[in-house]
Amino acid sequence: MPVQVTVVDHPVAQEALTNLRDQNTTNQIFRAEMRRLSLVVVAEATRRIPTTPRKVTTPLATTDGVQLASRPVLVPILRAGLGMLPAAMELLPDADIAVVGVQRDEETHEPSEYVAKLPTNLSGRTCVVLDPMLATGGSLAHGCKILVDRGASTTIFVACVLAAPEGIKFLESTGMNLHIITASIDSHLNERAFIVPGLGDAGDRQFGPPN
Repeated sequence: MPVQVTVVDHPVAQEALTNLRDQNTTNQIFRAEMRRLSLVVVAEATRRIPTTPRKVTTPLATTDGVQLASRPVLVPILRAGLGMLPAAMELLPDADIAVVGVQRDEETHEPSEYVAKLPTNLSGRTCVVLDPMLATGGSLAHGCKILVDRGASTTIFVACVLAAPEGIKFLESTGMNLHIITASIDSHLNERAFIVPGLGDAGDRQFGPPN
């Protein structure tokens, strides 16, 4: 099944992304801009989330409205994905929160899982994966595969800040039903598998170096 890709075309998103790219942006401002950009990206990612009709009574009359058809599942990929979670929770306050920890070996660039806490049955649930950087695609593919193994049967939405063409191509090769929403598709990956021009290491720039 082909992977869908949507690039968010919004001036607020592009300004926030510019500030994230700036090497002089402090960790504090980086976190604030990550939240601001995440609001726009996650809103776009949930544009087609299923709804059901609902009647609501205003102070003046009864009218038609909607509610989400099921409780979504937000899946931040640790640790960088945590920076997108507050914005996603603000937009989807009733969502379940799953946690997937996948780290990339800096030598081989291969992903390895160190934690996976999520519902055992995801059939019929809308899953929104949060990961700022789609680089090689290995970590994201690993995380999405966990969701599929737990029964995720509808399109999995992948909310990213940046994506590399190599990562998109790799996800296309998996055959999973994915829709990637990102603020930019950058030029390429360098020899260290970092996105160019990119913004550096999203985890370190949000939370500081791990050591």
